[in-house]
Amino acid sequence: MFTLLRKHPVITVISVVIVVLIIWGFLPQPVLVEMAKVSRAPLTVTIEEEGRTRVMDRYVVAAPVDGVTCRVQLHVGDAVKQGEVLLNITPLQSQVLDARSRAQALAKIESAKSALRAAEERARAAAANEQLANNDLKRMQPLMEKGVVSKDAYDKALTTANTAAANKRSADFTVDVARYELDAAKSVLEYGTGATQNSDRVKVRSPVNGKILKLAHECAGPIRTGEPLLEVGDPSALEIEVDVLSADAVRIKPGMQVLFDRWGGEQPLEGKVRNVEPVGFTKVSALGVEEQRVLVISDFTSPPEQWQQLGDGYRVEARFILWHEDKVLQVPASSLFRYNNGWAVFIVKNNQAHRQTVNIGQRNGLIAQILDGVNEGDIVINHPSDDVEDGRRVKIQTIE
Repeated sequence: MFTLLRKHPVITVISVVIVVLIIWGFLPQPVLVEMAKVSRAPLTVTIEEEGRTRVMDRYVVAAPVDGVTCRVQLHVGDAVKQGEVLLNITPLQSQVLDARSRAQALAKIESAKSALRAAEERARAAAANEQLANNDLKRMQPLMEKGVVSKDAYDKALTTANTAAANKRSADFTVDVARYELDAAKSVLEYGTGATQNSDRVKVRSPVNGKILKLAHECAGPIRTGEPLLEVGDPSALEIEVDVLSADAVRIKPGMQVLFDRWGGEQPLEGKVRNVEPVGFTKVSALGVEEQRVLVISDFTSPPEQWQQLGDGYRVEARFILWHEDKVLQVPASSLFRYNNGWAVFIVKNNQAHRQTVNIGQRNGLIAQILDGVNEGDIVINHPSDDVEDGRRVKIQTIE
């Protein structure tokens, strides 16, 4: 051996290097992995869906009699006042009512009177509920500031007050509409019994204060009784409808906070869920899959001056806040993997991967809450591959 080393030193050195390289080649190499640090930060769990604004109360103004309309001089967006003449209808000469039609017209008037009285009673009940809700809210506010009642109880009282206000507004709107329906029913009898000349025009008036939302007829032409002419509503009283999956709808509760993004402004608008409708419907997704959806109705809680530029049917992105905490021990959800019917992560210590089982809490798709198993500051492997095993040497690529 030593004789060979003295006679052929170069060959010997080369042989040793080859042997070392072969041994090194068969040794397991460190796996190049991406790292992430266990940290404490805010965590929010949300449900995100696309929604749209809509006017809370809208009314379709229909023709009270058969006739010919004049050209509509109004445009979509024009403001109108209650009782303002929107257009005129020239009744047809054949509008004289026989005994049966006259009896039907009288019955319709009585029905409209009953509907008006019922609407007025509901408006009085809605006003009483609103006053009671506001009184409860006023009593609860100083108690909440003193810590006697919880913030959650105060939020529920605030939601109840807002809902009562919306119900009263809708009830008042219903009274105006019922009064308009009564006038329309009277006009059918008036212009069909010869009480006036057929050449007299029927004035179609606005039932409520608001703006023109839609024009069904802009040009002069014949129309039939009950045919829609235009729609009137108040665009300053908006609500937001969002259709969500029925599996997500059961997690959304009235009073829950919701944020609206991508509506056109720089900052998100705030709102609260008012109602989760109890009836679902089937909708076909863009991929052709049938889904059961549920409408969720929300109200703005941001100051009106921030969202007054929105109108009826505007698109928004809704984020329903299911859960939120400011200091949550968390890891990327991509660092978790299934192990023994639970969850685990790989912790990096001394450039080696060590499997560690963990208990997780809330998740939002990207981040997962860690209840126990790791500590703040630990380094975990993000997106662990099949090459990573317990005790395997690893090489850090990045640390976030």
